[in-house]
Amino acid sequence: MIAYPDINPVALDLGFVKIHWYGIMYLVGFVAALLLMRRRAQAPGAVFTTTDAEDITFFGAVGVVVGGRLGYILFYSFERLVENPLFLFKIWEGGMSFHGGLLGVIVAMIYFAHRRGRRVFEVLDFLAPAAPIGLMAGRIGNFINNELWGKPTDVPWAFVVNGVGVHPSQLYEAAVEGLLLFIVLWVYTLRPRPVMTVSGLFLLIYGCGRFLIEFVRVPDAHLDYLALGWVTMGQILSTPMILAGLALLLLGFRRNELPAPPAAQPATAGSR
Repeated sequence: MIAYPDINPVALDLGFVKIHWYGIMYLVGFVAALLLMRRRAQAPGAVFTTTDAEDITFFGAVGVVVGGRLGYILFYSFERLVENPLFLFKIWEGGMSFHGGLLGVIVAMIYFAHRRGRRVFEVLDFLAPAAPIGLMAGRIGNFINNELWGKPTDVPWAFVVNGVGVHPSQLYEAAVEGLLLFIVLWVYTLRPRPVMTVSGLFLLIYGCGRFLIEFVRVPDAHLDYLALGWVTMGQILSTPMILAGLALLLLGFRRNELPAPPAAQPATAGSR
């Protein structure tokens, strides 16, 4: 087994402000997404511009932060909000939800698509391959924060935390929902693909990965298992992702519409 290195979650203490590694991981994710989308925008035949990439990154960042916080409150800590409504704004105490962040990004991309006269799923398909690096960075941030550990185990790669060997479930998620998802989506999108299929593949792989990893991840103490002695909130929230991913893949391949530049879009684009 491996002894947890007990990393200081504060990367830089300036006295009047503390810069946490977790916050830096978010910044890494946003910068990585911007650079990857700019690279795709500069490729021959690209249907999005570098300006689009920059604007998508901005709107996406807002969606992640707002949606992630609201999702955490609604899905995992609503009772704390009822007790103290100001808890919603205490982001320095932690508490972000991927599923909430995903919903926030979708809303932000709908807004962006409407303003630019683009089809929503073309925007989401463009963003999807650039997002997993941020997901990986976020899970590494969880590891640095010494949180979201898995169940006790004696596997050789277990980390010893408080004298007990546990699954490094944050690193499992970083590998599956981050690195693996990035590789699959990046390779898949090396050439134009039917609209909706990239978003569908993102939802399917993330949903399946998260659902399976929840079996070795310890659920939030105040929620525990929600049904059958093993169903977690993460699995409940991931199930619609899996179903939606399959539906988008089937519909996308059936329609077989390739992304097109704005000038070639139908007049109703962006309202779909």
